[in-house]
Amino acid sequence: MSAFEQNRDPILAVLKEVMSAEDTRVFEVGSGTGEHAVYFAKNLKNVVWTTSDVLTKCGDIRSLLDASKLPNVRGPMPYEIGKDDFPRYSYDLVFTANTFHIMGWKQCKSLIKTLGARLREGSQVAIYGPFNYNGTYTCESNAIFDKIIKERDPQSGIRAFEDVNAAMLKNGFALFKDFEMPANNRMLVYTRLVFMKE
Repeated sequence: MSAFEQNRDPILAVLKEVMSAEDTRVFEVGSGTGEHAVYFAKNLKNVVWTTSDVLTKCGDIRSLLDASKLPNVRGPMPYEIGKDDFPRYSYDLVFTANTFHIMGWKQCKSLIKTLGARLREGSQVAIYGPFNYNGTYTCESNAIFDKIIKERDPQSGIRAFEDVNAAMLKNGFALFKDFEMPANNRMLVYTRLVFMKE
């Protein structure tokens, strides 16, 4: 079973739990192959799911979206954090899977800051992937995985939940729930608080 096949239904269950019937506009950061977008758009028919990724990955995503023939999946939109502007559109939820440990921490913080500036009150952010807690790995396989990705790119690495949570809180979000997921992954769901007046 592929990682996608293993995690798609648990992620879908979380999305159904945290999204209301009025939450219809989703923006995905780092759509990868596009498989998540197609699966979730197929199962969340009231949702318009917009895909994005770095320009080099957009062609493969486009091929998959075209083949799916789903009316409620959009994109892919070229979006590289720190280079491309975040779309000026009102989204109910921003979803990203397996990106925080691939990006450098500086990019992660840049994305969080952008989301804090662009998302309206009540919007949500769902971050899926492995995280460390209290300075330790949650399992041996995550420790091995972390070593592998750091050898490939020293800027990569499994992020500390405490660092991500602090950055999200600093930029106007509250932790809605930290969901336990298969294969020692988590789904961190945050809600955008009211903008503070100066």
